[in-house]
Amino acid sequence: MGLSNHIWATPAEYLRNHAPEHPVLFFSPEILAASARHFLDAFPGFVTYAVKANPDEMVLENLINAGIRGFDVASPVEIDTILRLAPDAALHYNNPVRSRSEIKHAVNAGVQSYSVDSHSELIKLGELVPADGVEISVRFKLPVDGAAYNFGAKFGATVEAAIDLVRLAEQLGFTPSLTFHPGTQCTDPQAWKAYIHAAAEIGREADVQINRLNVGGGFPSHRLNDVVPELDAIFALIEAETRAAFGECAPTLVCEPGRAIVAESFSLATRVRAIRDDQHVFINDGIYGALSELHLVGVIDRIEAFGPEGHKRNGAPVLRTVFGPTCDSTDKLPSDIGFPADMEEEDHVMFYGVGAYSLATATRFNGFGNITVETVQEHLAAPVEVAA
Repeated sequence: MGLSNHIWATPAEYLRNHAPEHPVLFFSPEILAASARHFLDAFPGFVTYAVKANPDEMVLENLINAGIRGFDVASPVEIDTILRLAPDAALHYNNPVRSRSEIKHAVNAGVQSYSVDSHSELIKLGELVPADGVEISVRFKLPVDGAAYNFGAKFGATVEAAIDLVRLAEQLGFTPSLTFHPGTQCTDPQAWKAYIHAAAEIGREADVQINRLNVGGGFPSHRLNDVVPELDAIFALIEAETRAAFGECAPTLVCEPGRAIVAESFSLATRVRAIRDDQHVFINDGIYGALSELHLVGVIDRIEAFGPEGHKRNGAPVLRTVFGPTCDSTDKLPSDIGFPADMEEEDHVMFYGVGAYSLATATRFNGFGNITVETVQEHLAAPVEVAA
């Protein structure tokens, strides 16, 4: 995968000049910078970027240029990458389980913030990490709905366990903080409210002053036409509920968005390989490529189809089942999508808002997955229409 030096006005302009047989991701640095600035201007605390969402260096460099100064890192590779690109950045090592060699690597790199969700891992950190000036964020979980899938199935202590962990972190000499993750693609602002009030209760029961409260990622991106994320409403609720729950002792707020910052800056052009019996659409990308997370998070219905020379198809939508290019029968999008009735084989289908977990998780399974990246200014500027 490589990034071209040419900057196209829109994907439609690129499609008018090329007829790519392989999938193409279109990256807009301007949109990425605008998304980052929105968080920096509107979130009432410190903004860190979750590197795992899209660790490509072109993304990281543009985020650094936009003013992002904190990064949620989950591995030594991510730590080293950020230190090379932004030596003064704050690193939050928020993968709650690490090997001893990984912890030593982080200590040598100067990491000052770690998350933990179990007694055994906190003891391990106590043995290997000098406590002076180092933050331990205890990660806890609640049975809260409203997300695409539940992070609590793998990570997070119960509220009762978190009380003990906060106390122990302070006893070990660390700066005690709390963190949670409401779940990916969380569209219900009330999920944050429940977690914030639980965090205040943990601090009171432990009789520990909570230094910072990391409200996690989970901020939604725009995936469905009919569901537009209300980030400002979520930010306002977080600020108001933190004041209500903690009062004058409110901790500094931190967030770690990945998807909500990077998703909108990428779109994906796929080509229609076949329309089988006017029912099934086969495209040249799927769940083993840049659409890999759709079977976990749900389909993206923000699509457009383009015919020869970038002409937009305008037929009425017809629901069709969508399959990827591999011979694996599971290579199927999780629900039907409404394609223009006049769409034909060899057309290109654009998926918008796919910057998160696309480049990061794409494979070359079954000989597919040759994805290139092109730079554009915008994604949705008006394309050329078919003449009447």
